[in-house]
Amino acid sequence: ARTYGRFEQGNPAPRRRRFRKLSKPQEFIKGLDAIYIVALALTVYILFFRVVVVVGPSMYDTLVHGDRVVLLSSKICGEPQQGDIVVCSKESFEDGNCFIKRVIAVEGQEVDINFETGVVFVDGVALQEDYLHSPTLRDEGIKFPITVSEGHVFVMGDNRMESLDSRSNSIGFIDKREVLGRAVFLMLPGYDEENDIRDFSRIGVIG
Repeated sequence: ARTYGRFEQGNPAPRRRRFRKLSKPQEFIKGLDAIYIVALALTVYILFFRVVVVVGPSMYDTLVHGDRVVLLSSKICGEPQQGDIVVCSKESFEDGNCFIKRVIAVEGQEVDINFETGVVFVDGVALQEDYLHSPTLRDEGIKFPITVSEGHVFVMGDNRMESLDSRSNSIGFIDKREVLGRAVFLMLPGYDEENDIRDFSRIGVIG
């Protein structure tokens, strides 16, 4: 029988795979591609996402002092909507330092507060605020009812007795251009001093 080297005709020798070796220029270009991808990812993150640290108890229980949250830029999430948790920066308040609150009403909506019962009304309808830690019993100086002016939002903290917000003349309405973005994800919980715990089960989407 005819043979081919050491293998019989019925069992031909397996072909060896040939691996094409990249030249140095090709390796360099491939390395540049990886750098560009990383640079693009960092650019997207810097432009559209931020990690912010919650300071103070004004958003308790929803957010705790020291929480690290991911902020989605207003360039992506669009205009703030009622119920959104947003980070704002107002030049006339604490030299533009950032603060985090919940949007209670948007432009054109009427806000009223019964400071005896702690109930907040928007356009005459009582809000169901299951997220509250303390009721809205503190009058900070703004006279109600009040209609949110065009291009602005009305914000308050979830811990109303410990929050300085749109009820106060020092803050008032927030211009939409002063809203940096919406808090969307809790990535690292702060230490909850009231419950003496760092609760990692809180990690996730912010409601």
